[in-house]
Amino acid sequence: MKLISLVSRAAVATVVTTTVAGFAAVASPAAVSTASQPAFKVRPAVAGHVQKVSRTAPLSTSDCLAQIGIHCYSPLQYRTAYNLNPLYARGITGKGRTIVIVDSFGSPTIQHDLEAFDAQFGLPNTTVQVVKAGNVPPFDPANPDHVGWAQETTLDVEYAHAVAPDAKIVLVETPVAETEGVTGLPEMMDAEKALIDKGVGDVISQSFGATENTFPGFDQGNFSSLLKLRYAYTDAALHGVTVLAASGDAGATDYQANGEDLYTYPVNSWPSSDPLVTSIGGTQLNLDDSGKRVSPDVVWNDGYGAGGGGLSHVFPRPLFQTGVRNVVGNHRGTPDISMSSAVDGGAWVYYTFVGASSPWHIFGGTSEATPIFAGIVALADQQAGRRLGNINGALYLLGLGSTNTHLPTGLVDVTSGDNSFEGVTGFPAGPGYDLSSGWGTIDASKFVPALALL
Repeated sequence: MKLISLVSRAAVATVVTTTVAGFAAVASPAAVSTASQPAFKVRPAVAGHVQKVSRTAPLSTSDCLAQIGIHCYSPLQYRTAYNLNPLYARGITGKGRTIVIVDSFGSPTIQHDLEAFDAQFGLPNTTVQVVKAGNVPPFDPANPDHVGWAQETTLDVEYAHAVAPDAKIVLVETPVAETEGVTGLPEMMDAEKALIDKGVGDVISQSFGATENTFPGFDQGNFSSLLKLRYAYTDAALHGVTVLAASGDAGATDYQANGEDLYTYPVNSWPSSDPLVTSIGGTQLNLDDSGKRVSPDVVWNDGYGAGGGGLSHVFPRPLFQTGVRNVVGNHRGTPDISMSSAVDGGAWVYYTFVGASSPWHIFGGTSEATPIFAGIVALADQQAGRRLGNINGALYLLGLGSTNTHLPTGLVDVTSGDNSFEGVTGFPAGPGYDLSSGWGTIDASKFVPALALL
């Protein structure tokens, strides 16, 4: 591929930056005090899932295999793999819909980087509206938390936009200090609620999570410190806003409070485990240079990470999972649906906030899958002519319909692989719903209109 010419730094000035008034005084009746905040890190789901290579220009899949030893994909390949092009041909592009992306700190070069990303792949550009939810500190390239969240921000924005090119993108930056004993979840929930109350956003993409077990009181069966943080999601449900969350990148386990060590037994993470949220799991795609499948998708488990999934220990089985109670028992099961997440099959991402001379990187993780699916929801919202709100009930109706009647729902079953990870036995994929891929993945040309009808 051709070497991309850098867009002028002046392009950064075109980003629309606003501050939502009243963030510091958002009326959150369920908000927790500082003293009762959970003592753990809020992790961007991209953490640890960036291939340690960079290039001056993206490579083809065959060149990635030859030079790096892994598969790599462009947004154009995803458009083919998920059969999105027939939707675009009909004018279903996310026009008139808004995707809200929530990340700590954000990226100082997001507009510039998105424009360069779009120019490389021939995508229409858009202006990112940046909302600062408080006093966001200046970007520090020597701060690994700032760099990690800027990577997450870039992945989220570029791939939500790539899937829904005409949707409006609102990036919410929160002023989170990533130190133990301080959590960013109340700030994130306050920010989401403030925008929902102002009528901003049709779908919210969240590429972060914290293990349920790390919330204070969990070991004593007291889940109040977690439950008090749900106010943004109850507000989203009241306003018909769809909320998505990454299921995690450590298979059936997840991180302890120190943010470094994994639990040695199956656990789950919030907000993915919340019944008011649609949990997005991970698959591994095997595509040729054009984006056509060489083999069926499998559960992401490639040595770099594995798609999160399992049973919540906080939330009982919700009504929408009654039809899969043979799988989930009396607990909320995750994920609900899965999209591309593998590092061996990662996405090309462009950023210049560090290492501007080699700006192309390969990212994986369910933090990739989540913004991709946010774009899918924006397309379905446009097709329906309305907000679809909490889609879990509709998604499980489609899943059961696909399994029992073989209706053309656009769901594509993933039946191979499992999410065992680091010695913790996970869950195998199989026909129908399972705890490693949910209902599998999608053929967007069929799934989007099917979801829009429900």
